Amino acid sequence: MIENQDKKNILIAPLNWGLGHATRSIPIIKELLNHNFNPIIASDGVALDLLKKEFPDLTHINLPSYQIEYAKNGKYFKLKLLLNSHKMINAILSERKATRKICKEYKIDGIISDNRLGVSHKKIPSVFITHQLRVMTGNTTWITTKLHENIIKKFNQCWVPDVNTIPNLTGDLGHTDNKSLNIKYIGPLSRLEKKELPIKYELMVILSGPEPQRTMLEEKLLDELTGFDGEILFIKGKIEKEQTVEKLNQFTIYNFMTSSQVETAFNESKKVLCRSGYTTVMDLAKLGKKAFFIPTPGQYEQVYLAKKYKEEGLAPSKKQEKFKLIQLHKIDLYKGFDGFNFQCNWSELFNVFRNYSAS
Repeated sequence: MIENQDKKNILIAPLNWGLGHATRSIPIIKELLNHNFNPIIASDGVALDLLKKEFPDLTHINLPSYQIEYAKNGKYFKLKLLLNSHKMINAILSERKATRKICKEYKIDGIISDNRLGVSHKKIPSVFITHQLRVMTGNTTWITTKLHENIIKKFNQCWVPDVNTIPNLTGDLGHTDNKSLNIKYIGPLSRLEKKELPIKYELMVILSGPEPQRTMLEEKLLDELTGFDGEILFIKGKIEKEQTVEKLNQFTIYNFMTSSQVETAFNESKKVLCRSGYTTVMDLAKLGKKAFFIPTPGQYEQVYLAKKYKEEGLAPSKKQEKFKLIQLHKIDLYKGFDGFNFQCNWSELFNVFRNYSAS
């Protein structure tokens, strides 16, 4: 803990798109506390609910919702987003207005936005976190990437949770030739630590992501995995007021888990079945686990990552509609993820906030 430093208020605002952005904010919030900053958390929906449970003593603020919703059919993913784009634009405009108000009311000294496009301030040091310097959308990737770069340029720095060497976790997603962006690679972010615990579950299933795809995969897996030989820990990824636990044949089913519970669960599980969302990938890399991926239909980022890891011999994957129980045997044919031991210099990284004072 750094002593003898006036506490600065840092607004940290993760996007509410599943649980990934919220969970990867947890280690950043902990480091802010360790370096004597005062984190103020702003988000909406399940992302904010999760962070309230993790940090009940901190200040929590509701931001306008982007109202992100997936299409039931993955091939209509882009169309669904396009049809709802006006809702996102209105939310971003409302978010900018809310950010100005929050900065004034709470005397904010710095901003960390994890993919919330409107959470920045011209006069306050603002950082944008993303693992997608290239925003993959099929044949419109060049357009979405250019638009995203224009957003990133509004921030003082862009933190990418990966390494700028080979091998890396993001591939083309997190690496670009564009030198105009002030990019800092901070290494993979994970709230979890590796522990030597006896294996309790043969398979851990962990779900997240926007509806209706989360529920669709939950229903498919609860049916498909009934023939699995071994104990299954099934985490639905539904943040609700009370935690529930249900024992059903070989299934132990949780609606959600806290970070400490998830850490124990990962370490007690032999294999993992999950989306190829980047936050989950970072957890797998930190713990050196073997996994099977089912990318969210239509989400180009997850499809790209699943293909990358398959080609690199790290983990098998299958489309959601084609997944069958028997395919899980392929996990043993892949080498799994090696632990990434990148050490981030947080004290140096936080210097962006130290020379500014709102008071």
